[in-house]
Amino acid sequence: MSAFNIVRFRVKPGRQQAFLDAHRKADPTFKGFRRGSMVQTGERDFCLVGEWDDFASLAAARSQMISLLDSFRAELEDLGNGLGVTDPVSGEVVLDLKP
Repeated sequence: MSAFNIVRFRVKPGRQQAFLDAHRKADPTFKGFRRGSMVQTGERDFCLVGEWDDFASLAAARSQMISLLDSFRAELEDLGNGLGVTDPVSGEVVLDLKP
């Protein structure tokens, strides 16, 4: 069963382009990674949605994803409430909706 990870970010003022450029330059060759989409949800708020072959592939790539995060961490603002600079969630697909 496929899996997804969703990560919420808030970018520091004026750093949106640097944040997006860091993702454009990234080489997400994680085993089992199918694709990712960056969604802008506010002026400085973004969510990255990643699709994976399965949850095991996603879990195995966590240290690589953290290394990628470290490359642009300086562009991010703390989200508050003890979250730090990201608000990640992930899980397996339980329902696939199609038109």
